[in-house]
Amino acid sequence: MEDTKIQNTDNTHTFLSFQLGKELFALNVSKVLTILEMKPITKVPNSPEYLRGVINLRGNVLPVIDMRIKFGMAATEFTTNTCIIVLNVDIEGETIQFGILVDSVDSVLEIKDTEIEESPTIGTKYKVEFIQGMYHLEDGFIMLLNIDLIFSNDELLIAQEIESNASVGKSEK
Repeated sequence: MEDTKIQNTDNTHTFLSFQLGKELFALNVSKVLTILEMKPITKVPNSPEYLRGVINLRGNVLPVIDMRIKFGMAATEFTTNTCIIVLNVDIEGETIQFGILVDSVDSVLEIKDTEIEESPTIGTKYKVEFIQGMYHLEDGFIMLLNIDLIFSNDELLIAQEIESNASVGKSEK
């Protein structure tokens, strides 16, 4: 057994992989609620650049974050493959729903703990704490993201505030 593996248990985890540019990322499916085709996004005035806006999801306001901007890439150019992955993320004991804009969804992967390699501590343009590990493919790697750590409390509070303001607006009608 190689010593670059994170753990030596045989637990299997399910990940959803997606593309940003030419790079592949994956996140644990336990955080994924649904995957949506692109729909019109309403811009929110004075919001951070990475917050592309909000969409209507079954009568609720859902903030949408552009993962390309979040990772320091150029903003997402919409194609037929562009989609929104709707996530549940916990912040201080409260679950926040928001969408992430990705270039395309790739596949669902079953990955054993023994197949997850440690993420490099140097040579990556992404913060190491964002990356749970790496999964080796024939032609490269998929970065397994720790989605709970990618978004700071401030960012999640902005999403929560947008959600709350929309709920208040609906109840006042």
